Amino acid sequence: MSAFIRTVRRLAADLLKVGESRVWIDPDHLDKAEAAITREDVRRLIKEGVIRKEPPSTPSRGRWRVRHEQRKKGRRRGPGRRKGPRISEKELWIARVRAQRRFLKLAKERGLIDAKTYRRLRSLVKGGAFKSVSQLKEHVKSMASQKLEGQGGASG
Repeated sequence: MSAFIRTVRRLAADLLKVGESRVWIDPDHLDKAEAAITREDVRRLIKEGVIRKEPPSTPSRGRWRVRHEQRKKGRRRGPGRRKGPRISEKELWIARVRAQRRFLKLAKERGLIDAKTYRRLRSLVKGGAFKSVSQLKEHVKSMASQKLEGQGGASG
């Protein structure tokens, strides 16, 4: 591309109010374009149709399409996507601790244990001292029986 054509392209871009990449010069009339020196000459070429502006190129919608197709299909977090165990150790631990804490609350409300014992047992539960609610019940029962034995021995 000659320097003259480059100048014509620059002038045309300025006149058409577009970027130089959007200026189209008819390849059959390159000699006319090279002959143009002034802005007036370039205006005449635009009027004749030798030079015109190309439509803007729109950005690809490929990335948009991929993102929205995935949204249509859902979050894709089902069991088939998951790796590791079906129920994680953490979830099991949470369930166990919550059940044990529910039992302790009930035991305190019913008067099976006093507030001091409740606090101590609750911290033991938090520390993972009991495997299950049944083991916690056994512990509470053994504590109650030890308490009774202790009282009986002191009075007798």
